[in-house]
Amino acid sequence: MGIRQELLVKIKSVDLEKVDQPKKVSSYFGENTFNLETMQKHISKETLEAFKLWMNEGKIITLEQANEIANALKDWAIAKGATYYTHWFQPMTGLTAEKHDSFISITAPGKVIEKFSGNKLIQGEPDASSFPSGGIRATFEARGYTAWDPSSPAFIMESKLGKTLCIPTIFISYHGDALDQKLPLLRSDEALSKAAVNLLKLFGHKDIKKVYSTCGPEQEYFLIDKNYYNLRQDLIMAGRTLVGAPSPKGQQLEDQYFGTIKERVLNFMYEVAEEAYKIGIPVTTRHNEVAPHQYEFAPIFEESNLAADHNQLLMDLMKKVALRHNLVCLLHEKPFAGINGSGKHLNWSLADNKGNNLLNPGDTPEDNLQFLAVLAAVLRAVYYHADLLRASVAMAGNEHRLGANEAPPAIISVFLGEQLTQILDTLEKGAKSSVSKHDVIDLGVARLPQFNKDTTDRNRTSPFAFTGMKFEFRAVGSSQNISTPITVINTIIADSLDFVADKIKKAQSGGKDFNAAVLAVVSEVVKDTRKVRFEGNNYSEEWLKEAKKRGLANVASTVEALEALTEQKNIALFEKYKVLTKEELLSRYHIWIHTYNLVLEIEASTLNEMVNASVVPAGIEYQHMLAKTIGEVANLKKSAKVKLEEAALNDQKEHLSEVTSKIYYVRRNTKVMVRLLEKASKLDPEKRAELYFKELKPLMEHIRKHVDDLERVVSDEHWDLPKYREMLFVK
Repeated sequence: MGIRQELLVKIKSVDLEKVDQPKKVSSYFGENTFNLETMQKHISKETLEAFKLWMNEGKIITLEQANEIANALKDWAIAKGATYYTHWFQPMTGLTAEKHDSFISITAPGKVIEKFSGNKLIQGEPDASSFPSGGIRATFEARGYTAWDPSSPAFIMESKLGKTLCIPTIFISYHGDALDQKLPLLRSDEALSKAAVNLLKLFGHKDIKKVYSTCGPEQEYFLIDKNYYNLRQDLIMAGRTLVGAPSPKGQQLEDQYFGTIKERVLNFMYEVAEEAYKIGIPVTTRHNEVAPHQYEFAPIFEESNLAADHNQLLMDLMKKVALRHNLVCLLHEKPFAGINGSGKHLNWSLADNKGNNLLNPGDTPEDNLQFLAVLAAVLRAVYYHADLLRASVAMAGNEHRLGANEAPPAIISVFLGEQLTQILDTLEKGAKSSVSKHDVIDLGVARLPQFNKDTTDRNRTSPFAFTGMKFEFRAVGSSQNISTPITVINTIIADSLDFVADKIKKAQSGGKDFNAAVLAVVSEVVKDTRKVRFEGNNYSEEWLKEAKKRGLANVASTVEALEALTEQKNIALFEKYKVLTKEELLSRYHIWIHTYNLVLEIEASTLNEMVNASVVPAGIEYQHMLAKTIGEVANLKKSAKVKLEEAALNDQKEHLSEVTSKIYYVRRNTKVMVRLLEKASKLDPEKRAELYFKELKPLMEHIRKHVDDLERVVSDEHWDLPKYREMLFVK
């Protein structure tokens, strides 16, 4: 019996204690967060009001108020059982980071007290030397700072033996450069708010102080049994299978989608939700996805900064909780070839400080005009800055997914739905010079119903689709930190909101009344951006041809997509809105090119090891068994005069020949891959990334084809690597 067969006997669900009376979620939601409701119980009214002003209007609190909050936070955390605190931040690794410090302070020899000051709350100093900076500072320059982000509540993370207070922070260099993904997001929200408030004032909303983006990221993932994971070197090292023949049954029947959730998986989902609710993550939806053993969590909309933090925490929780159930959570964009990969559909919208959704058309002509002005700004942003949207999701894992049948193509386009398209087509023909409310109604604008009635269908093939009071950016990868895509969306839409507002003012100064001015500007933008709108099947060959005719870019490679970050027009855009400096933007370009190269090198090196240590030995062992058997049969025919058809013996010889050839092709192509890696090591990062995309990736796929052919013929007894049919159909 082979290793795989032994595992099949051992795999089973984890025994869990039954909970007879589950707690109401409302009774413990956010119990491990230091939110406004909790703060109110622990600090003075004056300090609480000052803190709210800091969050909403940027009026910084005093050191005395910071000390009061820090002391209250410390008392609350210690009462909850926390003994350490950490400034929790999000460096350019794509993961989160933390350095833990104790609350204790020495008062006398052998004596300590728990102490936490406002200074320690506001600023920390982790070593920054090993975090990627893209050239912002030299490796030997170790100093970096974390600074408290008051817009995201502190929270307590629990482990089996203790609890830690986590304080969400930004991460900057000694000279103040952003070394993380949170600070640019916060800056982009400021830019977006300023531009949106400016536009809203034109529509008579003088009382709106703040506008912010909101998000709800749908998180897709796979689960496999931990025993199988531990036998797959590729999953451990690369997060995806580098070899593996497709299962006879995959997702063809689509019977997994929204089907009954297996009890073992459901138990995992229950625990993830409970842990998430404790720290205030509003997970609301869970279901089976299309591919076998693929699933999804989705939250309720939140302010983007909080949504980004919560998504990072959710991914971390999913991985931790899975291990408790003898499962492993896979967040790679394409862990299994031949079936759907995993995305993170980023639902994005706009809201003001009174809770109004700016992508809601409302009930009156005036509201509809405002909606159309915002919609025009979104269309313009996507049309003129499609390169930045594409760059925001450019990474090695997403290369396997974008353009496949479960993901939007690398062509950025917008879907609006039949009704909105009809209205925009009407407006495109031109607005009247003088427009009354009655004229607006004639255009069909005022009859536009509220979008919570689902007057538009969803287009799951579109990368940027209007789905009713929100847009869904479907190109984001499952493992990604959503901060960067949100930062890009916020910035490019801030730019277009300013453009629309300036155009309306100019039209008014030229003598047009306000309604006519708005419709004229919307009409101009709609006409200008027509090419970016597409209502059909984005997966079709026809769309690829049509998009090329329209001049829309189809950028498949990560290195080519990331070049957008080096374009002068884009550098100027981010600097204009003070979201990223030229140095910060270029640093991201260098970091992501370097990361791309490292990922491909790790994958290639892992594949080389697997071929030489697992695949070829299994093939040779099977080859030896075949050769021995054929020799014995031939010997019996000759010495014992056993009657055998010549064709039968030749068939076995042919099979041996096929196996021998497959082993040879695997080894031959693997040697070519090793030489290619040696050649690449002498190139600069950009040239290396180009070589990896054009030559290394196709070569790895070629090696995989021969390995998979070998897997199909080698006996189960000799093949130790867990197969797709086992990993994807766990008990």
